[in-house]
Amino acid sequence: MRRTRKSPLSTLLARLTALVGLVLLGVLCPGTAQAAQEPGTQATGLHISNGRLVEGNGNDFVMRGVNHAHTWYPDESGSLADIKAQGANTVRVVLADGHRWTANSASDVANVVAQCKANKLICVLEVHDTTGYGEDSAAGTLDQAADYWIGLKSVLVGQENYIIINIGNEPWGNTDPAGWTAPTVAAIQKLRGAGFEHTIMVDAPNWGQDWQQVMRTNAQSVYAADTTGNLLFSIHMYSVFDTAAEVTDYLNAFVSAKLPIVIGEFGGPADQWGDPDEDTMMATAEQLDIGYLAWSWSGNTDPILDLVLNFDPAQMTSWGQRIFHGANGIAQTAKEATVFGGGSSDTQAPTAPGAPTASAVTATSAHLTWTASTDNVGVAGYDVVRVGGGTETKVASATANSVTVTGLTANTAYSFAVYARDAAGNRSARSATVSLITATTPAGSCSVGYRVVGEWQGGFQGEIVIRNTGTASLSGWKLGFVFADGQTVSTMWGGTPAQSGGSVTVTPASYTNTIPAGGSVTLGFIGSKGATNTAPAAFTLNGAACVNG
Repeated sequence: MRRTRKSPLSTLLARLTALVGLVLLGVLCPGTAQAAQEPGTQATGLHISNGRLVEGNGNDFVMRGVNHAHTWYPDESGSLADIKAQGANTVRVVLADGHRWTANSASDVANVVAQCKANKLICVLEVHDTTGYGEDSAAGTLDQAADYWIGLKSVLVGQENYIIINIGNEPWGNTDPAGWTAPTVAAIQKLRGAGFEHTIMVDAPNWGQDWQQVMRTNAQSVYAADTTGNLLFSIHMYSVFDTAAEVTDYLNAFVSAKLPIVIGEFGGPADQWGDPDEDTMMATAEQLDIGYLAWSWSGNTDPILDLVLNFDPAQMTSWGQRIFHGANGIAQTAKEATVFGGGSSDTQAPTAPGAPTASAVTATSAHLTWTASTDNVGVAGYDVVRVGGGTETKVASATANSVTVTGLTANTAYSFAVYARDAAGNRSARSATVSLITATTPAGSCSVGYRVVGEWQGGFQGEIVIRNTGTASLSGWKLGFVFADGQTVSTMWGGTPAQSGGSVTVTPASYTNTIPAGGSVTLGFIGSKGATNTAPAAFTLNGAACVNG
């Protein structure tokens, strides 16, 4: 099954290697890289022009979408409609060529393409068997992947307006990544020699993260090897990209050199290798008008990177909320491909929505409903904003005239308003506001288990398990407790601590933000202590007492 995480070396080594690459290898940077040339033979549909991905009519196309693990979950093709309903304009579909996983047949691939088109999604098709070649002994080669694509030519030719061929996923591990360049060029040229006119996407080595700068250093020569000029580079951004500088430096290098690039996969939740800076990834992609495709809709062995659980859009995770409804998210920034009718010359904004009304207000959420807007062409969706102190903060998006806002704090006053938008990006005037106060978390809806994992002179490791024993999920929680013996928390994972004297409050990390009904999250920490180390006597969650145990 698909691993939840990649296998980069330490972030420190990545940074040192990147620095050496900048100094010694002549990597791409403004003023030193030659600009990518215009294609010699323009693609039939989606193609590259002046360093950008454009449609057959010359309009820019900026991918905003997600990855879908089709080859492992062939019965979940209905997810394409769900992905579209969240506002995506693109889906990257996992396929297999038969080297490691059972090959997806021509009829199956044709059906995927047809469903992408029916749901007005541009379809990026990728072979996953190549993942980690050279380090993972089970991985296949790019040459084998190219042969698979050639075997599918009959169902791919004529679909150039709708699909992009991603030759192979993360086609090289961390072992001798310099070996990536020649097979990549050979695979591109093999497909061109077979008559493919599609835009081709190539993934970076180092499990897609290019921390040794091989793709970045060789991008110009690889691009030049495609006689059509219709080549798109794909970087996968996980824990190697854990600072804003790393993200912006990498993406700007390609854009400045007019070499087309997309974030073909990325994650946000932290792991043992680091904490990816997804906020900068998404903000920079929006600033530079380059695409991004989040990993992944559902079905990971470890669900930390599932956007929805169990392929059910009603079970959207905090990661899914961030991708679809957060700042620079899909609902806010995606524009449908013009081949499906998007991007019209419509300049008329929708009417203002009706004032929202609130219902089902809990300690951490509220359901808002409003009278729908009208538009001369059609309303594409709504953006819900929190209003306060003369500022607005976007908190949710919806395609219908209702939404549940989550992540609220118990016993707190809020004001919300709504904007409508159409497919052309026109936005309505703001609705009137609705004010509400969230409920106090009822006692007995949580329990907290506390234990000391290990102790040493002057220090110890602790673990806290927060269980939601209520009937509704908890988001944006705040845990409180008091140390009686002068203990202090120095490092914590799973949450962010703040301490004043013996009083400690903890707010969640992105991946522990939501505790489903009946579920739990685990926090770990390193602390200092004196001669005694008594456990806290009581815990509160959002100000309400929890049961110990």
